[in-house]
Amino acid sequence: MTTSAAPGTADVPPQFGSLMRRHRLRIGLTQRELADLSTISVRAIRDLEQGRATRPRTDTVRLIADGLRLGPKARADLESAAHQGRRSAALHERFVTAPPAPPVATHPLFGRDAEARVLTDELACGAERLVTVVGLSGVGKTRLALEVAARLHREAELPVLWHAVPGTAGEYRTDPDGEEFAGPVRTLVEHLLTTADSDAAPFLELVGDHATVLVIDGAPDRLHADRLGRLLRECPQLRVLITSDHPSDVPGERMFLLAPLTTPDDAGESATAAAEGLAGTTAVQLFLSQVRRVQPEFVWDGRTAGAVADICRRLDGLPLALRAAADWLVVYDMETLRECLASDPGALLDHLTDAREGARLRACLERGLRGLDPGRHDLLDAVCAGDGEFGLDDVMALTGRTLPECGRLVRDLLLRGVVRPSHRPGRSRFQVLQLVRAVWRGGVPRPAATAAAGVPEELPLGAAAPVFDGLPRSSAH
Repeated sequence: MTTSAAPGTADVPPQFGSLMRRHRLRIGLTQRELADLSTISVRAIRDLEQGRATRPRTDTVRLIADGLRLGPKARADLESAAHQGRRSAALHERFVTAPPAPPVATHPLFGRDAEARVLTDELACGAERLVTVVGLSGVGKTRLALEVAARLHREAELPVLWHAVPGTAGEYRTDPDGEEFAGPVRTLVEHLLTTADSDAAPFLELVGDHATVLVIDGAPDRLHADRLGRLLRECPQLRVLITSDHPSDVPGERMFLLAPLTTPDDAGESATAAAEGLAGTTAVQLFLSQVRRVQPEFVWDGRTAGAVADICRRLDGLPLALRAAADWLVVYDMETLRECLASDPGALLDHLTDAREGARLRACLERGLRGLDPGRHDLLDAVCAGDGEFGLDDVMALTGRTLPECGRLVRDLLLRGVVRPSHRPGRSRFQVLQLVRAVWRGGVPRPAATAAAGVPEELPLGAAAPVFDGLPRSSAH
């Protein structure tokens, strides 16, 4: 009489079959001999060992253990593997029938519809399978990832597995139903981030070849490229969305730079500009939404529009900074807040350290600056001594380096979010964020760091390019 596995159940994970095969080979049995000893069919043994069979019943596991002449500990291990397989199979079934949803954001999205649509379309169709959203901390990377994940779940009906790296401050509500999938995801992320070769098998068993989105929010360092590449090969329908302060440098990575929100243009808008025109900028929209939470009676008109526009400019359109400043309107009126930012933005940041957002704001800005190598420190010293605007020719004059080398240097500053393009006619110009300049002047720890590939760690400032109260002016300025 033969006993087969129960029909109509989920697949046995490879761990059970591998363990059974290891015991069989250890005592020198063929599959036929084990079949004779255990009364399990040869075909059932073969399917179990190869992970193709359905999960075994309890009596099937017992007969196999008897045939293998296992001792108490080895028998317990085999039974545990079978039990774990049943749990994994049940979890996988819930994953397929009730796809997990991403967390729900606690505040609305402003000015990111174009970015969200591009990333949603790319990930939905699989045109991109590894996307890293980079930029200065506080620019809204997590909020954009939440929006993209929500659209992928809602529009493409994809399951979303969300993992926030410890220390990441997330303003969202998690779905309690998704907690049951947290274990395999957490183990996988540890596998990708740490040097220890933790087991990624539970995640592979959970996802398999199902189209799935994995979000890693707040990745602190570069991932293991070989492990991530292997994950994408073994899960051919998996899409990975990462938020980080810097790229992962993994082959095939789609790097997406998230800039601050648009602010009223200094050249195109004055303090007396029409309120209707100013209200069209996304930084103003976000700031006003926060203002009305603090001052429901606030009136947006031509009298207040200039002050709001100036505040948004001085805060660089950085969402975290805009929310932090609006919180302090319980103390300041709009004009006083504007005056504080005009006189010394750094002092206001220090003042905000008693508030939740303010403490995060300074920490976020400093974190984006600490990792810069000495050559970039020297460049920022020169730039921040003036008005913060510069071009590639200025960098060439300061460093004595070639145009491609200077281009890579500026690109690194862009990806870290400490500078932004200055969108004006003519040759490319860049602007250091005003809040970055305030924090930089206040002093940021400067540990030695490895320079980016292709750019020497030390970029000597040329003696022929004195710091004027900033960078030497070029004809393009």
